[in-house]
Order: sequence, then structure tokens, then C-alpha cells
Amino acid sequence: MSEVFESPVDLIPHRDPFIFLDELLEVDDKHTVAKRVFTADHFFFKGHFPGYPVVPGVILVETMAQCGGAGLVQEGILPHGAFFVLATIEKAKFRAQVRPGDTAIITVQNTRVSQVMVRQCGTITVDGKVAAEATWMCIVGDNKA
Repeated sequence: MSEVFESPVDLIPHRDPFIFLDELLEVDDKHTVAKRVFTADHFFFKGHFPGYPVVPGVILVETMAQCGGAGLVQEGILPHGAFFVLATIEKAKFRAQVRPGDTAIITVQNTRVSQVMVRQCGTITVDGKVAAEATWMCIVGDNKA
């Protein structure tokens, strides 16, 4: 029996064109796995690089962070409506290009989680090959100015 997960747009505050998750595949208190198909119509492909479009590395890191945040809310570790922003990115490595039409599998491990800070690490694979990996920290707060 497969578990039914909420839509990523119900779990994190990001919206089109800056939400990079299609669906959650696995979630528990230690990790999250999600999927994203990068289609040719994504806004960044027009300029990165014309004639040979590649998903920017910063978008891959953002995709991993969004996956981690969505998993924490899905699991009830952070509340719905939690607002988290990247504070640090460490050990980011880009090992293979992600191109239009590629299906990215995002796997994120929770290293340390509190109500004010989240530390995670993750990978993105395409066709079983690691395309990107990183470690990051997010600050958790509210979205009231």
C-alpha cells in the first residue's frame, strides 16, 4: 500500500515559477524523496544557456532545499505555514548536467532539526547518476514582516 502525500504547494510557501517539486515519493523523520521533471518551458532555460539549456546549479540546490522543507511539514516536524530560508550552502558539487526533459529524483537527509533551524544534506540523481549534492542550513521563522 502506498502512502498518499500532500501536494508540495500545500506544504511549502513557494509558488510558480519558483516551485521545483512535482511530488513527494517517500517521507519519514529522517529523510525525504521527491521527484521533479524539468520541462523545456522552465523560465531559466531561455538564458541558461541558449542552444544548450542546462538547469542552473543554484536551482538544483533550491530544489533539494524545497524537498527537505516539504518533507518536514508532511511529517509534522514543522507546522503548515512554516517559513524557511536558506542561510548557508556548503559542499555543493555538480557532477552531471540536468537538461530539459530530465526526471530528477531528490533525496534529502535530515541532519539536525529544531523549530528555528534545519540542517540537511541531499542529492539529485538523473537516471541513477548523481547530478548534484550539497549540505545546507535553513532558518525557520514566520513570514510576517
